[in-house]
Amino acid sequence: MEQSFAHNCGCGHGAVKPTEILSDEHRVIERVLSALEALTRRPIPQALEHWQKALDFIRCFADQCHHFKEEQVLFPAMEERGIPKEGGPIGMMLLEHEEGRGYVRAMAAALEAVAARDRAANETVVQNARAYIRLLREHIQKEDQILYPMAENAIPAEELEQMRARFAEHEAAEMGAGTHERYLTIARDLETALGL
Repeated sequence: MEQSFAHNCGCGHGAVKPTEILSDEHRVIERVLSALEALTRRPIPQALEHWQKALDFIRCFADQCHHFKEEQVLFPAMEERGIPKEGGPIGMMLLEHEEGRGYVRAMAAALEAVAARDRAANETVVQNARAYIRLLREHIQKEDQILYPMAENAIPAEELEQMRARFAEHEAAEMGAGTHERYLTIARDLETALGL
């Protein structure tokens, strides 16, 4: 998986569709969701560092990198090809992105409270983590099985190639060099630490 993901990162290697790049990113996100699920079964105060790594991954990789590509590149291209935002699959995906951000904000705030020794916040962390995991797993399935094939059918090949270039430009400008490698390392470190 990691070799494929590094190859398909949108950095100009090979003739890879942008939807394949996004699907590869989903596989890495799923690994961190499994780590997050494992964390919900452990005492939070003893695993704060792992929680913080998972939140960093979610905020930076899943949201700023992955969701940006969908929201600012893929979805507008789909709309230009007649796939409606309102009342359609794009609108639903955007709503789910916002719902996920709400869970992440609540998790982060509750983790700060746990770090400040507020025991009551433990349950808030776990509830929001589990809700986020459920949401994202279903969301990923919808994108992989419905939305991405719809995009591939609607968007011409030359425009898909331009999208790949825009993905790479975003990563270079907004995320910096080595973003994928850094977050692959975080995913791998979490799996190792949690025995996954």
